[in-house]
Amino acid sequence: MGTESPVLSPEESFISMRELDPLSVDDSPIEIAQADYFPADTQKPTAPFVRSTTSLGLRDHSTAWWLTRIQRYSSYTFSAFLAAHITNTSIIPLVTKSVGASENYLLLTRPYYQSPVFEPLIVLIPLGLHIASGVALRLYRRRQAVVWYGAESKADRENIAWPKLSGTSLLGYLFWPAITAHIYVNRGLPLLVEGGSSGVGLSYVAHGFARHPAFAYTAYAALLGLGVSHIIWGWAKWLGFSPDVVTGVDAYEKKAAKQRRWYSINTIALLTIATWAAGGLGILARGGPALGWKGRNYDQLFRHIPLIGHWLAP
Repeated sequence: MGTESPVLSPEESFISMRELDPLSVDDSPIEIAQADYFPADTQKPTAPFVRSTTSLGLRDHSTAWWLTRIQRYSSYTFSAFLAAHITNTSIIPLVTKSVGASENYLLLTRPYYQSPVFEPLIVLIPLGLHIASGVALRLYRRRQAVVWYGAESKADRENIAWPKLSGTSLLGYLFWPAITAHIYVNRGLPLLVEGGSSGVGLSYVAHGFARHPAFAYTAYAALLGLGVSHIIWGWAKWLGFSPDVVTGVDAYEKKAAKQRRWYSINTIALLTIATWAAGGLGILARGGPALGWKGRNYDQLFRHIPLIGHWLAP
């Protein structure tokens, strides 16, 4: 006969319930417990279950799932545009060794991604969705933490830490104002002042470097360094190659694998930055100022830049 488990009296049961240890952090929902606020795609339910077939099974997904997918797939579209952009602003200038010759290739491809239809679809909307979904995801994670810990008062909420800000996310937040300023100077400003940007091309960029080197080099370095680093690390995250998802047999192997991935990702980022800078700084920045009416027109555009336009006046 098996050993029978002892029967507890009502008083003993009540005491044992009172002496239960509080739940650890690991027992909290995955959205709260994980260090990063990006949900991993590899996480699967421990028990199989059948999803509803209505609405193609999409209604069962959480808000975090939707926000992460919006952020992910919007970056695909914008990355495709950046591939064309680096070709026009770096690769072709490196091959032709001339700003004027590179302008001809730019004029052939620019009508496609600057048209009233394609520019919003492949540049403005994906970029806006990517930024908005990232901010919304962070706020959603914060709200989850507040609800989970039952923080009702303002003092309680202040004691709850915000979701961990990863290095990739920090690069994105810093890149946001840089890319916004870049789009405004090269697209928004010509549209506001002249009604179009057909006269703005690579010579416009070269003129800016020639007339205002300190401002141009600083802005270019920030735009290139932050942008490329954020994009390369973001793609490493989407492809499951980032150091934070490394698994290993022991702590030593895991640490070594993380270091290899860290160096690999940064090496790719540095090579991309060097390639882009070779055409941008090596060719465009040394192209010299535009002459005649074109140069005067560019100077007029620079004067309309908010806050700093009066400093850029020749």
